[in-house]
Amino acid sequence: MSGSRRLLPPLLISLVLLLSAACATRTPSPAPEAPVEDPAAAFPAQIQLPGQEPVTLTQQPKHVVSLSPTATETLYAIGAGQQVTAVDRGSDRPGNAPRTDLDALRSDAAAVAAKQPDLVIVPEGADKLVEGLRAVDVPVLVTPTPAGLDEAYAQIETLGQATGHGRQARDLTARMRGEIAEIVANTPKPPRPLRYYHEVSPDGYAAASHSFVGSVYGLFGMTSIADRGGEQFPRISPEHVVQADPDLVFLADGRCCGATPQAAATRPGWESLTAVRENRVVALDDAVAGRWGPRVVDMVRAVSDAVARVPQR
Repeated sequence: MSGSRRLLPPLLISLVLLLSAACATRTPSPAPEAPVEDPAAAFPAQIQLPGQEPVTLTQQPKHVVSLSPTATETLYAIGAGQQVTAVDRGSDRPGNAPRTDLDALRSDAAAVAAKQPDLVIVPEGADKLVEGLRAVDVPVLVTPTPAGLDEAYAQIETLGQATGHGRQARDLTARMRGEIAEIVANTPKPPRPLRYYHEVSPDGYAAASHSFVGSVYGLFGMTSIADRGGEQFPRISPEHVVQADPDLVFLADGRCCGATPQAAATRPGWESLTAVRENRVVALDDAVAGRWGPRVVDMVRAVSDAVARVPQR
């Protein structure tokens, strides 16, 4: 009996070592994979943007015609690019988008229907085209200019829903929200609220604070010198710009009309502008400033850089 007691500990030690070796060589069970989104499973679906008629899609669109440059950028950003079979002449991004001579405001329904689309996306204002396409049972989604960033995010997510890329669209808007919040938080706060002049065209059309682009400036507490009446893009006189003496000037008409900070500085009276004297005239990319898709983050960053030029005094 006493001999058995002396042998028991070594036997137990051997058993523990064997079990430990077995556990060490055992292959761990693979972690469960995240469910893969099935685009087709989201259909049939009824798609609707605020103020617009609902669009019923019986199945995932495979032949999308985008006649909105903003929508085109968004479709590719959310992974729906392979479904896009034609875009309008103004859709210059991405470079591999299938550009055509189509134009939402000038092309007729027959020209668009000839592309055999199962979904057409147009900007607001193309009423005649929309009416013609609906008459031949082509689904049309009208994408109005949003009033602010929240409406822009909602439109991106609606395009995701319409193409079967809802998760990718939500991921995109989440990234945009995060990046924009970080940019705004890291921008030096000026000592007082700033006033800006956002030029849409050299003949005096400017963006007001309650336009979409105005909502971007509003993130930094800025107001437009063009705020009067209810117009989003009123026409103001050169004299008004000089008298208002904005803290910052943004030129969003370089690509279309050749406006540059150097040329603008030679305009009558502009030599007296604080923004000219202190090098605070900013050239914006027209295509970025005039759209509300994924690159609105670039617009926010450009405004942030301009605000940072203002002396902290």
